[in-house]
Amino acid sequence: MKLLILGATGRTGRELVDLALARGHLVTAYVRTPTKLERRERGLIVKQGDALEVDRLTEALLGQDAVVSALGLPAKQALRPSSFMAESMASTVAAMKRAQVQRLAVVSAAVLFPMRGPFYAFFRWLLKHHARDLSAMENVIEASELDWTIARPPRLVSGAEAAPRVVVAGLPLRARAISFRSVAAFLLDCLEQEIHVRQIVGLAR
Repeated sequence: MKLLILGATGRTGRELVDLALARGHLVTAYVRTPTKLERRERGLIVKQGDALEVDRLTEALLGQDAVVSALGLPAKQALRPSSFMAESMASTVAAMKRAQVQRLAVVSAAVLFPMRGPFYAFFRWLLKHHARDLSAMENVIEASELDWTIARPPRLVSGAEAAPRVVVAGLPLRARAISFRSVAAFLLDCLEQEIHVRQIVGLAR
């Protein structure tokens, strides 16, 4: 499979690149700063570009089978008002339509689930600006005609790959964290097996 990965220099993105190459996929890492992605090997193409640049993104998408977006914001920026996630997804959807690429898998966040309790209430308050941007991003995806999967993990941590607990349109009980690598593996599984198409999925270890 030919995959274009957005956010390939981030924690989840690096795991996506690593796992996708290990599984034999041809990977195009579309990044703003190629020097941040230090690996160079067979099966990996690194293309420079901004996620907001529709023309350049369309060019990179030609001939691809699917897009995986692990775009995110730095922690400090996620605490401030932003529309980057929604705007970059609007550009991605437009470019995919132009390039005739249908399959999309995206990392969002569990903060969008209406969970009860002080733990979830605190994080909804802390991440209210980021949650608003993520919600707008998901609206862009759901309004498209793409075959999409949205994964909403809780706190992401370092750790080995493990099969996650999965709930469609909800979050597994006592969900506190999941590894970057496990989320990456889940997204690749969705693409390879054609599962969870047009579904929002909650994950936890």
